[in-house]
Amino acid sequence: MGINVDISKAKNIHKNELRIKRREKFEALDVLYMKALEANEDTTSIKNKKQQLRDATKAVDDKDTLEEIKAVELPDVGV
Repeated sequence: MGINVDISKAKNIHKNELRIKRREKFEALDVLYMKALEANEDTTSIKNKKQQLRDATKAVDDKDTLEEIKAVELPDVGV
């Protein structure tokens, strides 16, 4: 008899882990964003990086196995 994994719970757990990991990345990007605004610089790149971090949790929803879920990592956004 094998171990049954609740994929729905596994997805939620992994998404929460990703959210915890990305929190400090969001904070660093927020600082860069505010500095860019104060200097009247383009913020498009920063906005795109923040969206990439948000999309990482969405990528978990498309996975069907525990191995696929665990393979989803945060993208490297340079912070």
